[in-house]
Amino acid sequence: MTGIEKQSSSPLHKANFEGTACKTSPRDSTLQPAEAPLIPATDECTYNRLKAWMAVFGAFLALFCSFGQLNAFGTFQSWYSDHQFASMSLFSISWIGSLQLWTFFFLGGPIGCIFDAYGPTPLLFSGSIILVSSNILTSIAVEYYQYLLAQGILFGLGVAMLFYPSIACVATHFNEYRATAIGIATAGSGCGGVIYPIMLRHLFDAVGFRWATRISALMAAVLCVTATLTVRPRLPIKKKTGLLWDVRTIKDRRFLLLVAGSFLVCLGIFTPYFYISDYAESFDISTNTAFYILSAMNAGGVLGRIAPAWLSDKIGRFNLLCPSAFLSGLTCLVFWMFGKSLVAITVFAVMYGVLSGAFISVVTPCVAQISDIREFGTRIGALYTLISVPSLFGGPIAGALLQQEQGSFTASIALAGSSMMLGSVLLLASKLTINRRFLCHI
Repeated sequence: MTGIEKQSSSPLHKANFEGTACKTSPRDSTLQPAEAPLIPATDECTYNRLKAWMAVFGAFLALFCSFGQLNAFGTFQSWYSDHQFASMSLFSISWIGSLQLWTFFFLGGPIGCIFDAYGPTPLLFSGSIILVSSNILTSIAVEYYQYLLAQGILFGLGVAMLFYPSIACVATHFNEYRATAIGIATAGSGCGGVIYPIMLRHLFDAVGFRWATRISALMAAVLCVTATLTVRPRLPIKKKTGLLWDVRTIKDRRFLLLVAGSFLVCLGIFTPYFYISDYAESFDISTNTAFYILSAMNAGGVLGRIAPAWLSDKIGRFNLLCPSAFLSGLTCLVFWMFGKSLVAITVFAVMYGVLSGAFISVVTPCVAQISDIREFGTRIGALYTLISVPSLFGGPIAGALLQQEQGSFTASIALAGSSMMLGSVLLLASKLTINRRFLCHI
């Protein structure tokens, strides 16, 4: 009787995601039976704390020099509009940055499959060479199409080959604090987004555009070598055979709603990063000061990638993903729309950096939470491939609206904010598909 009483008073009634009760223990996969461990308890899979945190360190460096520089494209766009492409519209110039994003996102699926089959090292090695080559080729580019190829497509390819294996590898090392670990790794992109605009702006003035880009290539080479040597998977790589895309993926409503919501969010989430400098300059804020506003936005992104990720491990990853997307859109419609002074624009930049950074850092752990560990690379890549379309057209659409409105940013801001808020509704639907209890820890 005593044993029965103890058993009845313990919280063993917690069901899995398919049930009606909340599940507080952090399950990593709902594609496996509830009683099956996600990571097999074998000697070959013994947890190695040093190896895990070295992977986080290497991923941080990889994202610093790749996605961090991508976050700083607003610096290049502002420079191009005053120098190389002074006679071209922002709509045309923004295609370079949009091609970066589209290439990066679109290749997520194929690269994820390669990661699951061969591990991170071949991808990181190749991506390092491509990223450095892209910077060097950009430094000698003359024609518009050369910038599209070198800084648009080739750079996006290098970023993709560094980003996906790094993040997927970190995800395999952690269970309970997976979002925190991924948040620390993705903070590298935020730190890069802070450093690169300031560094590039000073180098552009000091040594010129070409040598500034070559110095960036040298820095990337050093960081990429370190990342390649430190990012290692937890599990031994077992070559996959058969279909690269599991049919369960396209039947999983949770995953499909997560993708649909992310699709709409990504239509607008990068617009402020592309146009905040130009927006500030439209109110007679100096060019040099406008670059610091972009750095302030990326500085907010550093905090947004770490603190909310840690919080999501405590309150639930989906519970933080939905409000971060909604508030990112609301911030655009309220603070960016009516920000007319340097102080107001800077406050918006920091707030938006925190909120958008939270979405970027938490969306990957959400995918991992509803996926099998040996399919992390494939599913994370599939998400990013499917959201490549809005990432490609978001910037140019905002530029076209800006041109149509004769320099007014109102329509561009309204599109960015409303698309993120609408996307948050679909993300909430994905959460409720997992468990219908609104406040459940998910």
